[in-house]
Amino acid sequence: MIIAIDGTTASGKGTIAKRLAARYGLPHMDTGRLYRAVAVAAMKEGVPLDAAGPLADIARALDLGSFTEAELRSAEAGKAASIVAAIPSVRQALFELQRAFATREGGALLDGRDIGTVIAPDADVKLWVDADVTQRAVRRWKELIGQGEDIRLETVVEQLKARDARDQGRADAPAAMAADAILIDTTDLTIDAAVERAMAAVEAALAKGKTA
Repeated sequence: MIIAIDGTTASGKGTIAKRLAARYGLPHMDTGRLYRAVAVAAMKEGVPLDAAGPLADIARALDLGSFTEAELRSAEAGKAASIVAAIPSVRQALFELQRAFATREGGALLDGRDIGTVIAPDADVKLWVDADVTQRAVRRWKELIGQGEDIRLETVVEQLKARDARDQGRADAPAAMAADAILIDTTDLTIDAAVERAMAAVEAALAKGKTA
C-alpha cells in the first residue's frame, strides 16, 4: 500500500503522516526534509541558493544523518528549502530517491507537496492537508518560539504566504492537490480529529479493495 500525503506548511500533514505510518506499519519519508537538508548544506558551504549545478551536486550526495533536527526545522531552512525546491535539477536529483522509497516492497508512506501528482501518482490513497494561512502561521510561530527563535507572528504569516506562492507557482512539479486526492481541512480540527479523518480515508480504500 502506498499512501501519499501532500499539503501546505504547518497544516498538520507531517503529524498525520507519522501517525498513519505507525498505524499501518509503513516506512515513512518526510520529503520536505530532503529539500531542507539541501538548503542547509548549501548555506553552510556558501553555495548560492540559485546555483543549480552545485545544488544538484549537493542533492545527489545528500546524507540526512549529518543534520540536526533543529537545523532542518528553522525558519531560515524552511524559506531556503522552498527556493531550492523550485530548481528542476535539484528536484530531478532527488526524484529517484523518493520514487525508490515509494515503490519499495511492502509499501510506504510519503508526505510532501508533489507526492500524489509526481512521485507516486499511482498511490493507493492520496490526501491533501491544508488549513487557513493564519491558523497555520500561529502553529508554526509557536513551534519556532518553542525552539528559541525570536520572530513575530506577522513575519511568519508573510513567510507562509510567500512559500505557498513559490511552491504552487514553480514551473517544475508545483504543489497541487491531485484530482483523486481527499481534502482534509485542519483549520478547525484538533490533530487527533485530523488523524481520524485521514485514517477513515485509508480504511475506505481498504474496504473497497483498492489497496494491495
